[in-house]
Amino acid sequence: MILEHAVLDVRPGEGTAFEAAFATASPIIASMPGFLGLRLERCMERADRYLLLVEWERLEDHTEGFRGSAEFERWRELLHRFYDPSPEVEHYEEITRR
Repeated sequence: MILEHAVLDVRPGEGTAFEAAFATASPIIASMPGFLGLRLERCMERADRYLLLVEWERLEDHTEGFRGSAEFERWRELLHRFYDPSPEVEHYEEITRR
């Protein structure tokens, strides 16, 4: 399993609109091959910052499958206008779990 990690800084005052757009966008990513699950968390100290965690079966399911799909373009249309700056996305592989 691969864990995608993205810190999303949303333009000030647009959190509610972002959350509504994310609710519309989440079924898009959930329909992709290799998708296992996701979590969106809002930062307690900075209300306009979110943490997105997405679980994928393989790295390529995200980097090639999702990002190379027409569905990704719809995802971008819905969400990327909210970000300032653009998020940095990283991928992690599990070492241990309790």
